Amino acid sequence: MPWHAQLDLHYRRDHQRTVLQHRHTGPLRIFKSLYPEGDGICHNVIIHPPGGLVGGDVLEVNVHAAAQSHGLLATPGATRFYRSDGPATTQQVTLTLDEGARLEWLPLEAIAYPGCLAHNTLAATLADGAEMIGWDVCALGLPNANQPFDRGSLTQHLEIPGLWLERSRIDAADTRLLESPLGLGGHKCMGTLWLACGTPITRERREHLLETVRAVLGSGHGVQVGATCPNPRMLVVRAVAPLVEPLMALFQQVWATLRTEAWGLGHTPPRIWNV
Repeated sequence: MPWHAQLDLHYRRDHQRTVLQHRHTGPLRIFKSLYPEGDGICHNVIIHPPGGLVGGDVLEVNVHAAAQSHGLLATPGATRFYRSDGPATTQQVTLTLDEGARLEWLPLEAIAYPGCLAHNTLAATLADGAEMIGWDVCALGLPNANQPFDRGSLTQHLEIPGLWLERSRIDAADTRLLESPLGLGGHKCMGTLWLACGTPITRERREHLLETVRAVLGSGHGVQVGATCPNPRMLVVRAVAPLVEPLMALFQQVWATLRTEAWGLGHTPPRIWNV
């Protein structure tokens, strides 16, 4: 029987402390709040005990960051879209930031197993002065286990309404998309990282952030990657790689750089990254 799991997270500012209120239905949970950087930034880990999604399963995560709050969310493991005999599986993430809020969305990768029928969607809304750093990373098949992505499909949808939309459907039968230099070029992992702002970024700030991020990208061994500002409120990094590990390591470096250069913060990684 399919699972429909939902997790609702609400960050708010209580004096100088960001606190989290949450509720859940189905197999989605949140670890206790941690404050490795002080009271202003609340670190949390989202866990999905089953570890993967089969046909018909739905995971829904809704995050609301109230004014001036700052939340950081990570996951302890990959999201696994397993083979389906019929119904599609869906992961749906909705992020809402009020004025002056900050949010960091830093999950591990989603893995499209051979034969999956998966929908992976994320939508974010930012009020004036709000800013977020997030990423979405997907791996096709399990190359190290000799399980190529040779059947099935993955639909990706990333959106900030009225500002940015990226949508793609990756069908295992579409060899021109998967193998062509104009497509994925044979790479099995792809990722998008973004800094999004509710208020336009000045030209000087955009140029400075692009320069510092591109300096980091030069160290991305085995990763094909580029950074652009598609509009005055965003910086976007897109990458493909043969495996997920080098791409994720590079994104962690970019995240640390953006934290420092855009927000004046240190790069204290989520504790789960060290487990």
